[in-house]
Order: sequence, then C-alpha cells, then structure tokens
Amino acid sequence: MNVPDYEAIARSGVEALRRGNGAEARVEFEKVAVAGRASHQLWLLLAQACEMTGDDPAMEQALATVLEHEPRNLHALLMKGEYRMRQGDDRAATSWFGLALSSAGQQQNLASDLIARLQRAQQAMRASEQKFEDHLYTMLAAGGVDAAHAGPRFAEALEILNGRAQPQLQQPTSFYYPRLSQIPFHDSTAFDWVAGLEAATPAILAEVEAVLAADQDFAPYVQRNSDRPTREHVLLDDPSWSAYYLWQDGVLNAQHAEVCPATVLALEGLPIPSIATRSPMALFSVLKAKTHIPPHWGMLNTRLIVHLPLVVPPNCRLRVGNEVRSVEAGKAMIFDDSIEHEAWNDSDETRVVLLFEIWRPELDAGECKALTTMLEAINAY
Repeated sequence: MNVPDYEAIARSGVEALRRGNGAEARVEFEKVAVAGRASHQLWLLLAQACEMTGDDPAMEQALATVLEHEPRNLHALLMKGEYRMRQGDDRAATSWFGLALSSAGQQQNLASDLIARLQRAQQAMRASEQKFEDHLYTMLAAGGVDAAHAGPRFAEALEILNGRAQPQLQQPTSFYYPRLSQIPFHDSTAFDWVAGLEAATPAILAEVEAVLAADQDFAPYVQRNSDRPTREHVLLDDPSWSAYYLWQDGVLNAQHAEVCPATVLALEGLPIPSIATRSPMALFSVLKAKTHIPPHWGMLNTRLIVHLPLVVPPNCRLRVGNEVRSVEAGKAMIFDDSIEHEAWNDSDETRVVLLFEIWRPELDAGECKALTTMLEAINAY
C-alpha cells in the first residue's frame, strides 16, 4: 500500500495558491489536514484558500486551529479581523486588529503581503473609530446631552474614550501618598488666601522688575549634582529656565528677602510646608523667550504647586494632564505637579511667575505632622 506523499501534496497546494486558484489549493490542503498531517502553517494556508474562494465559515474554522496553537499569528489575527469587519461587527474586528497591530511592533522583516494587511487594518481601525465617535455623539444628542457643555470632566472622558487622550494619573518621582484626588488644576477660588495673594501682585511685580534689572543671583532651575548621576534633561544647567530663590531647601535667603519684602510678606500665613532641608520652597521662575519645559513629574503628590504669574507676554501656556491653560498675569494657578505637566513660552520676551508649594487641602493636621516627620527622616538618612 502506497503512502501518499503529503509534502508533495502540500507543495502542489502552495503552487495553486500562488497561481490564484483557491479552489484547487483548498482541495490539496484538505487532503493533508484530513490525514492529520497538517502543520499550523498549512492550516493558515488552508484558511487563505478558503478566504480566496469566499468560504468564510471554513476559513474561520481553519483560523481557529492556527490561533489555538499560535495566538499571536499576525496573518490569522488580521484575517479574523477582516472577516468580522465583513460581517459588520466593527467592535470584534477592532479587537483582532488591535492585537495584530500591537504584536506587529515586536516583529521585524515582515512579508509585503502582511504589511499590506496591517495597513488595511490601520485604515479600518481609523474608520471604525470615527464611526463609533459619530454614533456616540448622535446618541448623546438624542438623549438630550450637549457634549460640548457637559463639563470639563465629561469632555476629557470622551477624549480618553475616543483615543485622543490618555488617562493622566499622579506619578510622583520620589514619594506617593495614596487616596488623594487626581485633579490637574485646582479651583483657585476654593482657597481663601488666593485673593490676598493676587491683590499683592503689583507690589510683587515691582520687586521682580528690580530683580530682573539687576540680573543677579539667577541660577538654572535644573542643575547638575556632582554627587549624583547626571540628570537627563534638555534644560540641564540652561539659564533659559532659571530661578531666583526666596526660600531654597527650607532656608530663607536673607539677602533676597531683603530685596523682596512685599513678596515675603505675601507668603506669610499660607499653608506652605515647613520640612527641614526641603521646605519652604519659593522662587521667581524665569522662562526665557521661545523656551519649552518638556513633560515631567514632580517629586511628591502631598503638595500642590502655586504659580502667581507676574511678567506674562502672549503665548505662554501650562499643560497639566490633559488640560492646557493660558497664563494670565495676576491670576493664580494651582496644580498637581505629580501629574505630567509642561510649559511653553512661545513669545519673544521673558515670562516670570512666583512659584511656591502648599500642602494639599485634603491632608489634615495629623497627616501633615506625620508626613513632615517622615520626610525629615528620609532627608536625614
């Protein structure tokens, strides 16, 4: 009894597939499959032959065998996605396409036909995303919801849902305190001391202008520390972003305080931490023309950062999380710097803000005391 040459049969099927004869290729591949001699690759070829002849159910059955043993097979994933798309099931299709596209980024030297399928998948994903977004806004309108005026939180949620933004969470670089609100910009009117601070703007501005005119004692905000590995930062030791410190590492600069008494007075009584070798921290932050502070995170999420803009040319912006705000002279901005943030001065002039930190309002007196003791212990180690 002669044993069929299944390798020769498989080669005959491959040749038929190359000629575009899906029906003949399918007959040959099925001979091998029925005999139990089919590899994962041959099941994929059988699926391609079935696809070529328009037999989607048979194609899907063959793909199931491939994916059972090789869940990240790009051809199989893409074919499943295209099949679901033909059925009008966009949600299922995009799940298959999404897995294929994410997996493809980890592979090299992809075949040209596979690259073409991946490009089609990207186009289908974009079309499906737009279709979903149109559906969503139509249904919101039908339900009486004006998405444009439903509030900033809802608007940001839609941006995240539609893939145009990412969730922005606290990611402090040194210490994370749990169960604190994830709010990028805090409402300055909720702080009873802000009005007094803003009222002091003219007096503080006069001191800043004198400091700028003297052009002394400004230091790059990001500085090299010889006791630590060099920090990777585009503004390292760059005076384009510089600071004139009133308090630094918890110590008052007496000379600067003498030059800026109105500023020091405006900061008295505010909920500024007092932590040995760390806080208070207060300074005039100078951002020169055409300077961009790239995205970064602060060290702690137990504080908020306050900016009181003083010298503000046009086109100065601050992004915290997914929200970008224009900087306005004399209007305090209070934000969580443990959320990714960045700043721009796209003007031809210098921007200056008074910058200092405050305790987060959620923290009670006991927590502030405990955190102060803990952070001082860390600093002393």
